[in-house]
Amino acid sequence: MINLQGGYLRKLLRVNLTAGTIEVAELSEDLARGYIGGSGLGAALLFAESKADTPPLSPDNPLLFLTGPLTGTRVLASGRYAVVTRSPLTGIWAEADAGGQFGSQLKWAGFDGVIFTGKAPEPVYLYITNGRAELRPAQGIWGQDTYVTDELIRAETTAGASVACIGPAGEKGVLFAAIMSEGRHSRAAGRAGVGAVMGSKNLKAVAVHGTGSVSVARPDKLEQSLRALAPTLVKNSRARSQYGTAGGLMGAETIGDFPIKNWQLGVWVKGAARISGQVMAQTILTGRYYCDRCPVGCGREVAVNTPWGQVVGAGPEYETLGMLGGLCMVDDLPAVCYANDLCNRLGLDTISTGAAVAFAMECFEHGLLSTGHTGGLDLTWGNADAVIKLIGQIAQRQGLGSLLAQGTVKAADEIGGLAHEFTVHSKGLEMPAHDPRAYSSLALAYATSNRGACHLQGFTHALEASVTMPELGFPEILDRFSTDQKGAMTAAMQDLMSLFDSLKVCKFMIYGGVKVTHLVEWLNLVTDWDLGQKDFLFIGERIFNLKRLYNVRLGISRKDDILSARVLSEKKGGGAGEHLPHLGRMLSNYYDIRGWDSNGIPTKETIRRLDLENFVG
Repeated sequence: MINLQGGYLRKLLRVNLTAGTIEVAELSEDLARGYIGGSGLGAALLFAESKADTPPLSPDNPLLFLTGPLTGTRVLASGRYAVVTRSPLTGIWAEADAGGQFGSQLKWAGFDGVIFTGKAPEPVYLYITNGRAELRPAQGIWGQDTYVTDELIRAETTAGASVACIGPAGEKGVLFAAIMSEGRHSRAAGRAGVGAVMGSKNLKAVAVHGTGSVSVARPDKLEQSLRALAPTLVKNSRARSQYGTAGGLMGAETIGDFPIKNWQLGVWVKGAARISGQVMAQTILTGRYYCDRCPVGCGREVAVNTPWGQVVGAGPEYETLGMLGGLCMVDDLPAVCYANDLCNRLGLDTISTGAAVAFAMECFEHGLLSTGHTGGLDLTWGNADAVIKLIGQIAQRQGLGSLLAQGTVKAADEIGGLAHEFTVHSKGLEMPAHDPRAYSSLALAYATSNRGACHLQGFTHALEASVTMPELGFPEILDRFSTDQKGAMTAAMQDLMSLFDSLKVCKFMIYGGVKVTHLVEWLNLVTDWDLGQKDFLFIGERIFNLKRLYNVRLGISRKDDILSARVLSEKKGGGAGEHLPHLGRMLSNYYDIRGWDSNGIPTKETIRRLDLENFVG
């Protein structure tokens, strides 16, 4: 019997694309209480509904779109959704996360999530509205970019729909293809190749529109809590509202956190200044946009003419400026805007795309690639025209782009020689635009992240920069170069971020003043649960460990909890000085704290304590 009082619609859609059937399944209270929602719920479902030998691009690999109990309510910055599957890029756990309106619309349409299995005989899209769902033909949309797809589907359904779709990159199986939503506002479920899985199923898009609501157990008290925090959150987030995530670019360059020339250099002051969020705001910014229930509005709307065409829509985020700008030594802001817009249209993860282009540039510099390999492209550092042309080749899997579409690790396997020296990743996922030589905890967080190198799985660098977490035992900002307390801090933050990813609340809210107590309070007020902070964090620990167990089933162990040699052994100077993170020292301590054995496997005692015995043989 379902006793959930609020926050859940208690319904999951199961779509068998091979058979063309749609069924409604009940979301049990045990699953909701045990794994909350979002990627936590996704971990339980993916583990149960796939096997170790399920290939990522096979019809049998499930693709899950999931919301959380706070999605669609009035909770601040809660309009998010997760995509969960097995990654074709890394072969292990994959989750991608996006804001915008899609998550809330899915809840208002009457469902907590959608589980896709199988492969449609012909291209299709799913339309969900107010308790109903139907598969519609998409042959006429297949091949279109994400902006056109959004326009065509909303014209067929309703202008108020939110559309999550793939572009040509997902259709052609680029292993780091993204799922894009919100049209020109371009919110991306970007990492780990979830778009390629969607394309392998002949699923072009999911369109959702709802006019319903999400019940809240204690709405008056929830409103009171939100009103009390909102002024502080808005005040603390003023710079992010004004400049977006790109506003932190110059600060990152100053402390050695910004990626430059494929992670080789520590200083790029003039180049970084030319592509900063401040310059964007002064020159090409036309407005900003908001995810659902967000009072900050970090989304950038820009308009700029470039030699390659006009850009009108989403401006680049910090990560994109780092990876398509600094990493490739491109200091032309309009060029980076066009490259970003092209990735959004084609459905590419800008992080892995920038890493692939920079990798190719370094191979070109060292003679591992010649103009014969590149089809005449001059891949010298800073050549914006070559970057833009190579992005198109990657999405269409043409020429050198077909090689790079596999990701840097597989491309290095084929190129051979010193090529692997130029890959910067963990578990096959290219590293985002934050350097572990600037923040020691990032080395540990990247190495142990369940989806591969990811700063958002732990968000640990925030506690080495400007944020304190007294509730987790860290009342002061930690020394960013020290290894002290980093094992405990990383584990605690990974557990907390697992809860953010399951509730579906934006992690940037911690900069605005959102604490653990707020999350627990909001969850209890929405659902009418009575969780204490200890129990709440325990669920986060369970979720993180379940994702680890999923990877262990696929062969992941200590041998994989490593970073590329460049960031562990090559000093780069600048704001990071001579610092190199001591991963080995932190890793052993981290395993002890986690209750994992020396090979990085959760012990039987840990599995029993976390009530995960049903997931292991």
